[in-house]
Amino acid sequence: MNWQNHVVIVTGAGSGIGAGIADLFAELGAQVVVADVNQARGEAVAADLQHRHGRGLAVTTDVSKDAQCAALIARAVETYGHLDTLVNNAGVNFVKPTLEMSEADWDRVIDVDLKGTFLCSRHALAVMVPRKTGGIINIASVHTVATLPEAAPYAAAKGGVHMMTCSMAIEFAPHGIRVNAVSPGLTDTQIWQDIQAAAESREAAQQHWHDNIPLGRVQSTREVANVVKFLASDESSYITGANLMTDGGMTIQLINRARYASAALEGRVS
Repeated sequence: MNWQNHVVIVTGAGSGIGAGIADLFAELGAQVVVADVNQARGEAVAADLQHRHGRGLAVTTDVSKDAQCAALIARAVETYGHLDTLVNNAGVNFVKPTLEMSEADWDRVIDVDLKGTFLCSRHALAVMVPRKTGGIINIASVHTVATLPEAAPYAAAKGGVHMMTCSMAIEFAPHGIRVNAVSPGLTDTQIWQDIQAAAESREAAQQHWHDNIPLGRVQSTREVANVVKFLASDESSYITGANLMTDGGMTIQLINRARYASAALEGRVS
């Protein structure tokens, strides 16, 4: 596929998975708009893409604000003439017992992760529909199918993103627009580094998570980006409304494999 005239917006692209997605598209030759609420981070990523790939435009955007989402889409179209792919990646998360959560805690996650995905999609669709082409890829999470305690807002938001993806896929299919989701599991980002740093033993933290991932390792941001690239390409032209799990098998595993092996040795399972 020729990516030279392909215009991609990636929200939350100032770090982590978003930066990895932006990097891959720029490497392919696409025009990439780096959207991030943190101006310094977004501009740093865009500058790096310009230096290494000759393309990259930073637009500071708080996706929880409708006017800023509208301005983001307008800037991309004004600069490049059209929009081919929107990647809704911006998101926030925290872990806190439900009885200790405030309304502000809830609103922050829902406003960025769920409402922000809706707002950016709505403005992108408005410019895609007249062209009868385009695609939206929502970065969801393994929390769309399985979750953990003390993660209620995030699970609610990502579950909502999944079903919103399905609804929009049906609604806009007649216009030639595909809407899909990618649900990453544990990924080598700053969050993973923080998890290891907070553990009493870095090696124990790594082993714990590797035991809970059938493929036995944490994925790279490039591995998530490769799935996004596939969904943005013509090679996935008959896929819409999908939620592709990029989790190394995490969500299909019934029980921690190390514990299962231990129980089997003790004769408690067969």
